[in-house]
Amino acid sequence: MRWDRVGRLAMLFVLVALLYLYLSAGLRTFSTWRQARADNARVAAMQREHATLERQREVLGRQGTVEGQARRLGMAHGSELQYVVNGLPPN
Repeated sequence: MRWDRVGRLAMLFVLVALLYLYLSAGLRTFSTWRQARADNARVAAMQREHATLERQREVLGRQGTVEGQARRLGMAHGSELQYVVNGLPPN
C-alpha cells in the first residue's frame, strides 16, 4: 500500500470538504443579504402607507370633515328640517 497516495487522497478530500463548507456559507450569506434587502424595501413601503393612513385618519377625524361627508350623503342633524324642492327649471 502506498501511503503517500492515501495521504494525497485524504488531503484532497479535506480540501473538497472545506471548499464545500466555504461555498455553502457564502451562498447562505448572499441569500440572507438579498432577503434583508427585500424585507427593508417592504418595511419602507409599509411605513409610507402607514404615514398616508395616519394623515387620512387625522383628516377624517375632524368634526368639519365628518359633517361635510354627512351633508353630501343627504344627512342632517336631528333638530334640522329637510326640504325637497322639485320642478326647478334647468340652468
